Amino acid sequence: NDPEGTLPMQSFDSLRLERTPAGRLALTLADGSRHEGVTPVRAFPIAAPQEGLSLVGGDGHELLWIAQLSALPTEARQLIEQELAAREFTPVIEHIESVTSFSTPCTWTLRTDRGPAQLQLKGEEDIRRLAGRTHLLITSAEGLQFRIPDSGALDKHSRRLLERFL
Repeated sequence: NDPEGTLPMQSFDSLRLERTPAGRLALTLADGSRHEGVTPVRAFPIAAPQEGLSLVGGDGHELLWIAQLSALPTEARQLIEQELAAREFTPVIEHIESVTSFSTPCTWTLRTDRGPAQLQLKGEEDIRRLAGRTHLLITSAEGLQFRIPDSGALDKHSRRLLERFL
């Protein structure tokens, strides 16, 4: 056994991951135990989304640790990625069209990779810098998170509006 709790790559061949008729994930481990209602949880969803993933049972306990998502068989990896996509809705801001005020609270009108959106910003503290100075995570008043992977790559108009809040 691996001292860090990860299974060797060949051990993933003995697990079985499938979607139940109710649409939930079910995991059958090498010992034959079956667990329904499995939830994939990333350890570092933004900084390292393909590394460090836990499959958690309905009781909240970890059933399996996966060091690299790429180590899984294709079918299992696709099921996990589908489940994560449904849970991790984080639109990427491509353009900031306007803001109602340069003081908070205010409303931002945006264009995202998921289409047009509005963001209610409660305060500047809801804008967090991640992995370097240009990667931003912005949380709306409703709790929805928006990402800007590289604020320097935004157009000039968007950068100017954003800089008023940083």
